[in-house]
Amino acid sequence: MTTKPMKFTGLLFLLTFTGLVAGTSTAFSENLSALLTGEMQNFAPYDAPRPFKDFTFLNAEGEEERVSDYRGKVILVNFWATWCAPCRKEMPSLDRLQEALGGVEFVVLAIGQDLQGMEKVTTFFEKLNIKNLAPLNDKTVKSGRSAGVFGLPASILLNAKGEEVGRLVGPAEWDAPEAKALINHVIRGS
Repeated sequence: MTTKPMKFTGLLFLLTFTGLVAGTSTAFSENLSALLTGEMQNFAPYDAPRPFKDFTFLNAEGEEERVSDYRGKVILVNFWATWCAPCRKEMPSLDRLQEALGGVEFVVLAIGQDLQGMEKVTTFFEKLNIKNLAPLNDKTVKSGRSAGVFGLPASILLNAKGEEVGRLVGPAEWDAPEAKALINHVIRGS
C-alpha cells in the first residue's frame, strides 16, 4: 500500500516540475511576444532559447572568425547577399542599428553569402556608405546552411550565452523603435 502514495507523490512532483518549466518557457515567449509589433511583427521567438550551432566566416582581412568569438554579447546574425534586392534595402538599417546599439553588449554580424567573395562585399559597403558594420562573408555559404537559413535576408537573434532567441526571415527596418525595444529586452535578460 505504501507504493500508491509514492506513485502519487512522484506524479505530483513531475506535474509540478513540468508546470514550472512550461511556465518559465511560456513567460519567456510571452514577454517577447508583447514586443512583436510593427517591423518586428514577423520575428518568430522560441518558447525558450535554443542552442545555436557555431560556424565560421571571414572578415575583411581574410581571417577566420566564429560566432562564438562574440559570446557575452547579444548578437544579431544577419545573412544577406549583394544580389538580393530586399537585402540591399535592409542593409542601411542594420548599419544604423549597429551605430545606435553596437558596443560592449550588442553587435550586428551581417554575414554576406556572396560566392564572388569579400571584394564584392566591400565594394557594396562602399556604394551604400555602410560605415558601422564590419565586412564579413562566407563564399562557401555553409554558415547559412548550418544556421538553417534557406532564404535571404534572414536574421537570427542570439542572447549573450550564444543561444538562439528567435529569427526573422525577410527584410525589416532594424533601427525602428520596436526592433531596438526587442533587442534591448534581450540585452536586459541576458
